[in-house]
Amino acid sequence: MTPQKRLFDLTLALLLAVLLAVPFAVLVVVLWLTEGRPIFYVAERMKAPGQPFRLWKLRTMKVARSDSGVSGGDKADRITPMGRFLRRARLDEIPQLWNVIRGDMSFVGPRPPLRQYVERFPALYAEVLKSRPGITGLATLRFHGHEERLLAACRSAEETDAVYARRCVPRKAHLDLIYQRHQTLCFDLALMAETGGRVLLKRLFRRGG
Repeated sequence: MTPQKRLFDLTLALLLAVLLAVPFAVLVVVLWLTEGRPIFYVAERMKAPGQPFRLWKLRTMKVARSDSGVSGGDKADRITPMGRFLRRARLDEIPQLWNVIRGDMSFVGPRPPLRQYVERFPALYAEVLKSRPGITGLATLRFHGHEERLLAACRSAEETDAVYARRCVPRKAHLDLIYQRHQTLCFDLALMAETGGRVLLKRLFRRGG
């Protein structure tokens, strides 16, 4: 990560943390009253090969004794009604501002992978994770919808893992490496603007429907 990108991330994350402090506190109280504890979902992700970190999100699923791997159709019944709203609006990712402030993540980059895939595809992720993981990114915008449809059809953890490893990891990595070759502050701003625009369009579309 260049010093300019890090300075941009840190400045914007601190600004958003201040602006969202009160609305986020209200959201946390609503979650506590409607869903109970825990409020946050904290999971290990990788920012580089051999460098794990704790990713913070608002909890959107019912608590399970064991929860590992990516989310597919086998976990769909665990998503709470409030969780669906949070995911649609991407409000569940607000706590990742803390990860950006800490330097674990950037606003734009590849989504932080699970350790099991980094260890399964070491050469691939050694290249992909030369970019700091991000809250959004080129692969998120261009492939996430297709990935959701692929995984939604899976009915077991084993099937979800097989589909993700075979059909999602290579395509996402391809897009992440395209981003890496062309990364600039202007490109980051364009991807962030597109992300915000998509969230707003989803909300308007649902209201109109």
